[in-house]
Amino acid sequence: MRVNLQPSYVIHSRPYRDTSSLLEVFTAEYGRISLVARGTRRQTRRGSKAALLQPFSPLLLSFSGRMELKTLTAIEPVKGMSILRGERLFSGLYMNELLVRLLHRNDAHPELFAAYDWALKTLADDAVVDAVLRGFEITLLDELGYGLNLSVDGASGESVHDTLRYRYDPELGLVASDDATAHSAATYLGSDLLAMGCGEFEGPVRLTAKLLLREVLAVHLGDMPLHSRELFRVKTKLVSKHDGVARNPCASGDPS
Repeated sequence: MRVNLQPSYVIHSRPYRDTSSLLEVFTAEYGRISLVARGTRRQTRRGSKAALLQPFSPLLLSFSGRMELKTLTAIEPVKGMSILRGERLFSGLYMNELLVRLLHRNDAHPELFAAYDWALKTLADDAVVDAVLRGFEITLLDELGYGLNLSVDGASGESVHDTLRYRYDPELGLVASDDATAHSAATYLGSDLLAMGCGEFEGPVRLTAKLLLREVLAVHLGDMPLHSRELFRVKTKLVSKHDGVARNPCASGDPS
């Protein structure tokens, strides 16, 4: 198989042998694929090709091979690299980690690729970080077949009522909370769920959206912690120690 000039993003890389790299790449038409980039870390008068293979940089990649691990044959940069700093950098790393952890290889998700591309470009601007991430998470879950129905009680089939509270059940979805579970599980106000269903993730809905999607994603991520989340927490602790101010992770732009 030979593929030429495929729109792509590098979502993870690690050194391989002396001068090469192993890449996890998210492509528009082939989904997540694994590539060996031979000689990309070799220094030449023009520098190394590894400088092109940076996260958040749109690329046109050519590759070939019949096996799961394919060989990178050409790299063409595309204008429009998203420059992410501070919490926005950790947010980009968080999205990359979700893709690596949750996507099957060679499973095309063109709508998710478009959502990822849009999220990176939006994060590079002044958009509200939480709103961008929640929209991306919703699209990711939908594409994986784990989408949330935010307007219907998964147990009774009745419409979500704005004054009731609901809990997440991995088998049924959102179900009305009763007295027996109200104090043993996280619950979410119906009006917040309905607002999320309309694409609202800011204001009073912000915390509900973050906690609910964190709970849903945890079911599919398993027990292994997210490295991007841990890195953000370490960074937050260092800043807090330097400033002498305690910080609330839920209010500080924690990427997840």
